[in-house]
Amino acid sequence: MIALTAMMGALGNTLSAVSIGLTKVGQIGLDLSHVATFIAAIYGGPFMGFLVGLIGGFVPGLYFGPMGGLAWLGFVGLPVGKSLTGLTTGVFYKLFNVSQRKHPSLFTVPVVLVGYAPECLFTAFFFLVLVPYFLGWVSVSLLIYILIKAWIEIALMGVFMGALAGNGGFSDFMINFLTIHKVR
Repeated sequence: MIALTAMMGALGNTLSAVSIGLTKVGQIGLDLSHVATFIAAIYGGPFMGFLVGLIGGFVPGLYFGPMGGLAWLGFVGLPVGKSLTGLTTGVFYKLFNVSQRKHPSLFTVPVVLVGYAPECLFTAFFFLVLVPYFLGWVSVSLLIYILIKAWIEIALMGVFMGALAGNGGFSDFMINFLTIHKVR
């Protein structure tokens, strides 16, 4: 579990660094770090999803925090938001027993979308309450752009995760990897 958490955290940060590095314009950039968060949440459960979201939020927190306009607040807030997505996705995936359904790929997409909702609400709170309080500025238009971009990313990642969840080879590999390493 520790090894998979570390690998998924590293994958999340790598995906984030590459995608943000190639697309960042001001305080907005494509961030694909949640691919790792979703893999961890779906196959490892809510706690692993939470940890991978937290670890995988390091690079976006750095890019948009100290290297961007959000200073230290972004470095703390972005990982927290990402961890909420991992936790929620893992909870709903287990709650609805998606992996045992006849077509898990069809159920994975809505679970991923719903799993992002708490981070979406946290992002709104972050930009409407925390940023004005701690940093002294507010930008509703920035928040709107970020949330639109985020929902598009999450929808695309949801389709990708649906494809992974429906892929028997990948799912069997993940389940076997976690089962073998739990026994040892």
